[in-house]
Amino acid sequence: MQVTMKNEPLSTNGEPPKIGEQLPNFKVKQADGSFATVDELIDKPTLISVVPNINTSVCSISTKHFNSEVDKFADINFYTISTNTPEEQKNWCAAEDVTKMKLLSDEEFDFGKNMGLFIADTKFDSRSIWIVDTNKKVLYRELISELTNEPNYAEALAFLQDLK
Repeated sequence: MQVTMKNEPLSTNGEPPKIGEQLPNFKVKQADGSFATVDELIDKPTLISVVPNINTSVCSISTKHFNSEVDKFADINFYTISTNTPEEQKNWCAAEDVTKMKLLSDEEFDFGKNMGLFIADTKFDSRSIWIVDTNKKVLYRELISELTNEPNYAEALAFLQDLK
């Protein structure tokens, strides 16, 4: 998949799942350093916000925005996945007072590579939003073509509202 970062062309390692397709198997690191698999993470409808680097402004804004919405959706998991280490993510959460959104680390790139979102040139995953059901079927996706742009929060949250 082709994306840009500050208008510079980049390519991901493949094509991400389409609406109606299953999420591939993957593993990510949790805050305690343990691994979690897709089967362990998706136990109810889930929003996954993929950000390239939590320590950049757009990624920070995006994660804080979704964190502020978690309480409105008791039956939805909210995850942010970035290639930052669990330690970097914990430090960021403490500094930004983010306590509701669960951050997951793809520092080993397993998620990004299996999802077709990994950008080898930057060692980041491409910014995107995913909403999946309990069967791990993709119900909604937004692939952000310019990595410095924010996602369409209103559209993703409206989709979640319709799931309720």
